[in-house]
Amino acid sequence: MTLEACRKIDDAVIARIAAFRESVGAGIEHDARWLRVLKEGLGHEGVVLFASDASGLRGVLPLAVVRGRLFGRFVVSLPYVNRAGVLAADEQTAHELVDAAAAIASGEDARYLELRHDAALEHAKLPQARASKVRMVLDLPGDEAALQKQVGSKVRNLLRKGDKHGLTIRWGGEELLDAFYRVFAVNMRDLGTPVYPRKLFASILKHFAGQAELAVVYGPNPSGKELPGAGVPGGAGALLIHDEVSGITQVPSASCLRSFNASAANMWMYGRLLSRAIERGARQFDFGRSSEGSGTYQFKKQWGATPAATVWQYMPRRGSVEQMRPDSGGYDALIQTWKRLPVWVTRLVGPAVVRGIP
Repeated sequence: MTLEACRKIDDAVIARIAAFRESVGAGIEHDARWLRVLKEGLGHEGVVLFASDASGLRGVLPLAVVRGRLFGRFVVSLPYVNRAGVLAADEQTAHELVDAAAAIASGEDARYLELRHDAALEHAKLPQARASKVRMVLDLPGDEAALQKQVGSKVRNLLRKGDKHGLTIRWGGEELLDAFYRVFAVNMRDLGTPVYPRKLFASILKHFAGQAELAVVYGPNPSGKELPGAGVPGGAGALLIHDEVSGITQVPSASCLRSFNASAANMWMYGRLLSRAIERGARQFDFGRSSEGSGTYQFKKQWGATPAATVWQYMPRRGSVEQMRPDSGGYDALIQTWKRLPVWVTRLVGPAVVRGIP
């Protein structure tokens, strides 16, 4: 077996991974363009591990080196996406890729190596795992009428509520980025979470042109004041359109302002997102990860989504893996403080903080 590490993510590397992931039916998370997105949007250095033998390419593992002054270094496959760990044709290849990734983590003096898998990979260098969250995935019908029938009367009533409140939606690219980011930044502040930089979403739109698009929901001003045109942005989603290899559409980031809760804007927006996915030919819709039984889990479940396992595996080198999780309890005071900050402050400071969080 021959192993090679490519740190220059050029078109040849992208094409090589694309051909392999298509041959094994892997999802868009293993697309090497994510490494360009993570470099431009968050400053993470990317490296791709290739394993091959006389028969050709046998496995790939994309990695990003996350560096930050506050938390140190981490090696992750991959930040921002939910599953992009080892992709291999056989168990031996998978083990050798993990060994190579472990060597990179040691060379970077990383606090830990994190590999995001669908199912656990048995390896002595991955002694810890977190499987408390699942992806919520919905099998999509062939048309809008079938979707309306599938979701049930309770959901249909909430969708009609959005219609009655005059909600509208616009689809587009960079021309909607400011409106999208205004909504997204407010919602992240309200959750007590540092906001991703605007340039991350600009990079997604650029490198996944034709597959990624933005959705912005508009409605009447909650203050009651009359506004011209489409109204004010109340909800926004970054929609990664249909991946032809896996047939999955996913929404990496979506949010609605709390001031729009009375119009059921979040439900209404997701209804439009699902319809858009069907229009684009998707066979499944990935709502993203949630803790079982949580509010977001129940929200996704009411659409008919079912849980799909995710297992994030770790090689710890220094400190606790749990320490970096926002639900660990160690950041409760900071989260509450962040919620009280002006949005403009969080937009200024947040990107520098979040780029160092794996």
